[in-house]
Amino acid sequence: MSPVLTASTQGSESAIRSAPALSCRDVRVSFRDQEVVCGVNLELDTGQWLGIIGPNGAGKSTLLRSIVGLAYYSGAIALGDGRTPAAADVALVPQAPIMPKGMTVAEYVLLGRTAHLGWLARESRADREIASSVLNRLELTAFADRFVSTLSGGEAQQVVVARALAQQCPVLLLDEPTSALDLGHQVSVLELVDDLRRTEGLSVLAAMHDLSAAARFADRLILIDHGRIVAEGRPAAVLQPDLLSAVYGTPLTVQPIDGELVVLPEPRRRAKPPKEAP
Repeated sequence: MSPVLTASTQGSESAIRSAPALSCRDVRVSFRDQEVVCGVNLELDTGQWLGIIGPNGAGKSTLLRSIVGLAYYSGAIALGDGRTPAAADVALVPQAPIMPKGMTVAEYVLLGRTAHLGWLARESRADREIASSVLNRLELTAFADRFVSTLSGGEAQQVVVARALAQQCPVLLLDEPTSALDLGHQVSVLELVDDLRRTEGLSVLAAMHDLSAAARFADRLILIDHGRIVAEGRPAAVLQPDLLSAVYGTPLTVQPIDGELVVLPEPRRRAKPPKEAP
């Protein structure tokens, strides 16, 4: 993405900075007269992983849905060049994807190429090679001929991630992408996304329940509570025990382990055993 020129405050010099891959300005979403996203402002830089954290019902998923046009919003959502995001610009991995009956895994992943096709155009050999490459990278080649309706929850989640990656959009939105995966597959999926953003400039905006994973992979975090951003910054600045405990409504601790931050519930206070009768 080409840089944009920003005028100096003194007017005598010019500073060049990269345009953000995606920005939200005063984004608001309401359901039945209740505002669930309340004036959110954010910038996602090119090649950055921006994590969105917060309790259930905070507005994380609704914000992501508004970015891809699945929720009506007020305010402004734009790419770095000022355009409203289109299907070829932003890919979403939803929490609860629809898995159509009668469709194989290979066919489902190939649907990720639809955003790049013209009207009535069919997938090319290059499109099929891209889908096949993604299946291979996610170690899903053995599932290619299986119907998506027969997959377990964890297998289906991996296939949905594969479809989004096959879309090859510059911005990837993840809505709890590893919620149905076992620990090993959680790590492999997140590391694959992280590798793509580092090698190919993919920009990632991810709503994440796992605060330790958010700290591990995100460059910056946004903490949302009741639709509002209450903290923003690098993981070490946002993941403060007192703040997290207040927002999540339960005592939490943050421990540095091997150079990474791990968020845990406070240890349970065990009742003292009754004293023995004399």
